[in-house]
Amino acid sequence: MRVFVTGASGWIGSAVVPELIGAGHQVVGLARSDASAAALTAAGAEVRRGTLDDLEVLRGAAAASDGVIHLAFKHDIAFSEDFQGAADADRRAVETFGDALAGSGRPFVLASGTLGLAPGRVATEEDTGPDLSIEHLSSGPRTRMGTAQLALSLASRDVRSSVVRLPPTVHGDGDQGFMAALVGVARAKGVAGYVGDGTDRWPAVHRLDAARLFRLALENAPAGSVLHATADEGVQIRAVAEVIGRHLDLPVASVPQESAAEHFGWLAGFIALDSPASSTLTRELLEWQPTGPGLIDDLEKGHYFHTTA
Repeated sequence: MRVFVTGASGWIGSAVVPELIGAGHQVVGLARSDASAAALTAAGAEVRRGTLDDLEVLRGAAAASDGVIHLAFKHDIAFSEDFQGAADADRRAVETFGDALAGSGRPFVLASGTLGLAPGRVATEEDTGPDLSIEHLSSGPRTRMGTAQLALSLASRDVRSSVVRLPPTVHGDGDQGFMAALVGVARAKGVAGYVGDGTDRWPAVHRLDAARLFRLALENAPAGSVLHATADEGVQIRAVAEVIGRHLDLPVASVPQESAAEHFGWLAGFIALDSPASSTLTRELLEWQPTGPGLIDDLEKGHYFHTTA
């Protein structure tokens, strides 16, 4: 297939592209910078220059493809000043892809997330997520959750749409996400901390296992499928802190809930959320079997603790 991929040079996209090419697909990647374009060319992909705001570029690339994998999201503004703006841009992109693919039966795969689906219990692919009408859910997250539902609804327009829900940690050498941030906090504070008793659980997946699931979804997922890219159903944050403390030679300690925001900053609201997620149905549906190291084993390899001179 000729596959159009947004976010193709990002953390997950840069694993998805070689996964697709290795399986015999032709990849066209969206690139907003010269550096991204060069990375895609080096990986063997064709480059389409543009951003998520260039809707005509997205429309044309989707119309000329045999399928679309949408990984891009404006994380640079989402977690700094304008989550709503990022969510709105994402929704417009999905609407554009839907219009371009409608009536074709071609696949559309959207990246979403598992965090917050069913706090306090193990979420499954059958969970639809928080009620979008609840008052405490801010408009930005509500918009993004609604976009995932919009993607699934494209099945009624003869688009073989699926949503791959990613865990909060997609780990591997080079990860600059939550795990790297926790290591940074530990270094800065002189302690590897966790909130409360540290039993809050995070699902996780190795980057290469996630990439393989995106390929399987593109190739085989039935229309309207929800898929979970979780290899570790739920790793306790205390276990993560213990590995960090051992590698950095720091004490491991509980941080009281009332002090979490001061200690962890923007991370506080995430690591105190118990949000495990199962992938049993995904594994059965697509015969997806993660083969990469689990989160704790990957942390033990040491690459999260390397520093540059």
